[in-house]
Amino acid sequence: MDLIQRRVFISGRVQGVGYRAATVKAATRFSSLRGYVRNLSDKRVEAVFCGNSNEVDWMVAWCRKGPLLSSVKDVEVQNETVDPSLELFTVQSSA
Repeated sequence: MDLIQRRVFISGRVQGVGYRAATVKAATRFSSLRGYVRNLSDKRVEAVFCGNSNEVDWMVAWCRKGPLLSSVKDVEVQNETVDPSLELFTVQSSA
């Protein structure tokens, strides 16, 4: 299986609304997805998704909507080299 990795920066009302927990819950539908989600000090949320292209693309599309209480204004997506040290998808401490 070919893996891809994307780093996603989400802005808008995305902190304090359960965005990180909802992202982890959405990611659990894919048992092989790896990476993390965390809050950034500039009020954005950052997520790194590593998996097959269908899984990663689905999660990036999910980030454009987010959970019910969020209000996503912008999503920036960066392609990255796969990091083999990433483990199960989790919440990481804030940056």
